Amino acid sequence: MQDVIFHLKRDGTSSIQAELRQQLVAGILGGQIPTGEPLPSSRLLAKRLSISRNTVSIVYQTLVDDGYLMSAERRGFFVNPEIRDGAMTMPSLDKGKAAPPSVNAPDWASMFRVLPSTQRNIDRPSDWQSYPYPFIYGQVDKDLFPIVEWRECSRQALGRKGLDAWAADSYNNDDPLLIEQIRTRLLPRRGIMADEDQILVTLGAQNALYLLSSLLIRPDVTVAMEEPGYQAARNAFLLKSNDVRPVPLDQDGLIVDDRLKDCGFVYVTPSHHYPSTVTMSLARRRALLDRASEDGFVIIEDDYESETNYLSEPIPALKSLDRDDRVIYVGSLSKSLFPGLRLGYMVGPRELVRETRALRRLMLHHPPNNNQRTAALFMALGYHDTLIKRLHKVYRERWQEMGEALEKHLPNASDVPSFGGTSYWVKGPRGLDAEILAEDALKQGVVIEPGHMTFGRSRPPKNFFRLAFSSIAAEKIEPGIRIISRLINQGA
Repeated sequence: MQDVIFHLKRDGTSSIQAELRQQLVAGILGGQIPTGEPLPSSRLLAKRLSISRNTVSIVYQTLVDDGYLMSAERRGFFVNPEIRDGAMTMPSLDKGKAAPPSVNAPDWASMFRVLPSTQRNIDRPSDWQSYPYPFIYGQVDKDLFPIVEWRECSRQALGRKGLDAWAADSYNNDDPLLIEQIRTRLLPRRGIMADEDQILVTLGAQNALYLLSSLLIRPDVTVAMEEPGYQAARNAFLLKSNDVRPVPLDQDGLIVDDRLKDCGFVYVTPSHHYPSTVTMSLARRRALLDRASEDGFVIIEDDYESETNYLSEPIPALKSLDRDDRVIYVGSLSKSLFPGLRLGYMVGPRELVRETRALRRLMLHHPPNNNQRTAALFMALGYHDTLIKRLHKVYRERWQEMGEALEKHLPNASDVPSFGGTSYWVKGPRGLDAEILAEDALKQGVVIEPGHMTFGRSRPPKNFFRLAFSSIAAEKIEPGIRIISRLINQGA
């Protein structure tokens, strides 16, 4: 045991103390640390790892307290033999080799009813944060997030006083404080008035879209959506419907004409079209609502970026103009808080919310209570409003910086978003393949998102790409776009 080598990554994702504990626990439970031999002394292990002896001593003592180790006076620390009672002994395999497949294994390929893995989706490097120019959409700048305030809300949510609010299984109920914050703080900003039983908390907007697809859409039902449009919504619809109809848009948003006839549902992103950033005009919104009443279809309104309007007076949400209960509203906290939180919500008629809640219960019961309560406290204590103001100030600066850089290096390639938001939609020269551009740009530290997957047609244009600025510093925007411009000109 004295010769066992521990290696600490020290990548900043956890403290040295936590990482050492993790390594020791893994070695104990995995059987790599034997029970009959003492662990290295705190002095020796600290010297090997170039860390404080106190750190090692604290970790050893906590493992004793938790039953992983036993302390023997003047002999040192030993693995508690009882800690592995009941653990299975796994058969040994050659290192790096998996067990050979059984001849009686199921033919899984023939059993799949659908193949979601074959659908088109955004593909970005998992380590995008390590690149100097990450024009990545939907991610946060960690320097802007109020981690101290979030930690305080988390501390309150996880305290003993709040134990009843998050520790129990709520079955199909949501955190009442979060529902109240959504109902009284978020929805009124969009002109929406709703009761508690008209709101459902979801694991992000995507969860809401999948629930609605599963509950409402049949193979023979036509779903219309903007072209181009949000590919993850299209993919969810395609799993349920045989006809997802692409409908073009103009400077006022989705074109309302006979292409919407015979549709059961129409999916739109009116406040800030995904991905072109066009805002649907008030007149077009009313025309869409009138057409919904005439033709009998239901509108799914995805207000995914409602909190990032810092350039103009907000146009009321479609849901706020709806008088016939034909609009289902989907919102998200991903853009104003952080996408890893996975919290969203939907607003609709009571009977729809009731059935969607029952369906959600079959999938996951409810989103994690501790996350719901932490987010609710973050709003209730005013931290969310403060964060929005900070984001508006920074995003406006970056919006202006990107607009000027595009005009300088890629003139006439994009329209300036009038809403604000966090991205520009760029149309490259005819003949440009944005996938190849993205590969070449990545080699120079620039991460961009090709836009072809946002089109529903079988042969989408390849010369579109999106540049987002939520996770890139203002001073990095112009140099990054300069690199993109040079690559485009080299391939011209």
